[in-house]
Amino acid sequence: MAFDTPKLVTGEASVLETQTKEASPVPARATPRDPIALAQQKQINAAKLRKFADKVSTWLMPALTIAAFLLIWEVIANAFPGGLPAPSMVLMELQELIFNPFYDRGGVDKGLFWHVMTSLSRVGIGFGLAAIAGVLLGAFIGTVDLARKGLDPIFQVFRTVPPLAWLPISLAALREAEPSALFVIFITSIWPIVINTAVGVRNIPQDYLNVAKVLRLHPVEFFFQIMLPAATPHIFTGLRIGVGMSWLAIVASEMLLGGVGIGFFIWDQYNSSRMSDIIVALMWVGMVGFILDRLVAMLGQYVSRGTTAD
Repeated sequence: MAFDTPKLVTGEASVLETQTKEASPVPARATPRDPIALAQQKQINAAKLRKFADKVSTWLMPALTIAAFLLIWEVIANAFPGGLPAPSMVLMELQELIFNPFYDRGGVDKGLFWHVMTSLSRVGIGFGLAAIAGVLLGAFIGTVDLARKGLDPIFQVFRTVPPLAWLPISLAALREAEPSALFVIFITSIWPIVINTAVGVRNIPQDYLNVAKVLRLHPVEFFFQIMLPAATPHIFTGLRIGVGMSWLAIVASEMLLGGVGIGFFIWDQYNSSRMSDIIVALMWVGMVGFILDRLVAMLGQYVSRGTTAD
């Protein structure tokens, strides 16, 4: 007995074919990536790599330079004994001076911190007075052309006088050490402030001056609303130079005036033939001077909203 093979109608066959196609996995077609996207990704990766290398070099290079400097110093000091002490010897002999700068045994027997603070207080007073007087005098000279012509030659001569050359005059006039030191700081740091402020005032754009004339600003309003904002980058350039010269002047003047202060400490250790103490004090002087410069630069960046040179 023969059975007939069931026949599928046309609609049923198409349904089966569709189900078969859906059940079987379709191989993924390899789509070629966009060459423009690949190039952009490569550029992004390269930029990230450069940024990482720049950050690493910012910290690594100074560390390597300092390590190389100390190594050369160590080798030279060991090659010529009896002269400059090696870094390892300085570290061993002066652990208290380096790691405990806050001791105070009375008189001038104090840690480096107190000597530095005394010097900083003198710099703060002398430089503060020089900043106020220098900005006002520079603004006057930059505004009044006759004053500039009359005073500029005097400033150009006085600004070249070394800080210590002012000390005998200040001692003769003031007859006391403390005001003499303040005068030396003041007279040393005021010249770059005056000159840079005058240059900044003379370079105020003419449009700003025209606006001030149209608005008929009072001189006080013109000073605070036009002159100071426009001349701020030049003013802070002079202030940065001035604070550096103040720090140089106080160290030099304290060497001769005596008492508490980083300059006196260096000179006292020199008389005691303690070269290691002097090296540590010089490191303090350098770090404090760097911090002072950065503080004034940061203040300039804040006041000028980023227009002052870093």
